[in-house]
Amino acid sequence: MDVTQTALWVVVLLVALALAFDFMNGFHDAANSIATVVSTGVLKPAHAVLFAAFFNFVAIFIFHLSVAATIGKGIVQPGVVDTHVVFGALVGAITWNVVTWYYGIPSSSSHALIGGIVGAVIAKAGAGALISTGILKTVAFIFVSPTLGFLLGSLMMVAVAWVCRRAAPSKVDRWFRRLQLVSAGAYSLGHGGNDAQKTIGIIWLLLIATGYAAAADKSPPSWVVVSCYIAIALGTMFGGWRIVKTMGQKITKLKPVGGFCAETGGALTLFLATFLGIPVSTTHTITGAIVGVGSTQRASAVRWGVAGNIIWAWILTIPASAFVAAVAYWISLQLY
Repeated sequence: MDVTQTALWVVVLLVALALAFDFMNGFHDAANSIATVVSTGVLKPAHAVLFAAFFNFVAIFIFHLSVAATIGKGIVQPGVVDTHVVFGALVGAITWNVVTWYYGIPSSSSHALIGGIVGAVIAKAGAGALISTGILKTVAFIFVSPTLGFLLGSLMMVAVAWVCRRAAPSKVDRWFRRLQLVSAGAYSLGHGGNDAQKTIGIIWLLLIATGYAAAADKSPPSWVVVSCYIAIALGTMFGGWRIVKTMGQKITKLKPVGGFCAETGGALTLFLATFLGIPVSTTHTITGAIVGVGSTQRASAVRWGVAGNIIWAWILTIPASAFVAAVAYWISLQLY
């Protein structure tokens, strides 16, 4: 087999691995979209995942590919990337996702991928090959997205409580059972719009590095965009039930009104980040919003020990996936 054929098959396999990561992203992060709507009893789990998957895919028609551009051209110098780097990045991200899924810990697929890219690039060329502005704004939103989700979720909960202060509780519950369908759909749009683009970005990075796309191109090939949105929607359809329990029940108990406020606050945060081209964690965002909603009732309504364990997972995500990616990069050098 000649070099060209070998390179093509390597690229095909890496694209398949990237789509597997995208599927796992949807599977792992399905909890972010459906945990509140399932735990409040508004939708049955099977209906909720289909609902979320539909809006994951519909996001393809709504959001500009600004997050994909950040991943594809704004994290590392394109000339440094090769198939070994992409392999290491994807293995690092997938490994962390599998570990956190197994233990039911809501972690960030987004930051696992960023950590994987960083670890593989440093293993190859050192930290100088990273683009500091892209890294810094991504790291900053590790703190900004949950904080913004917390603030928006809690403010909405306070506002709704004031507006509905004279309404009968049964009537409020009935209203917000309907409204939660709107908020859950909006959050699923934000999830698909931000998360699918991360995989689009790394496949685009791969195609540029291997010469199958031009660095001057302003957008990735259409087949990349469509396949990534399909993959994340399919992943969401299968759902990560271990994490649904943590997100929907263990952090705080939610009613439909609380679910609506958490999802709406989280969706607004995701829309803003996607508009700015910043890859954020849908997990961080919805967790912050859920904690914000719970804390408006009373501090003891939030199980801070569970929230603390989640925060530790957030802190470890980038370094852990970066370490695994560096090891995977070295192994790939031995394989081909």
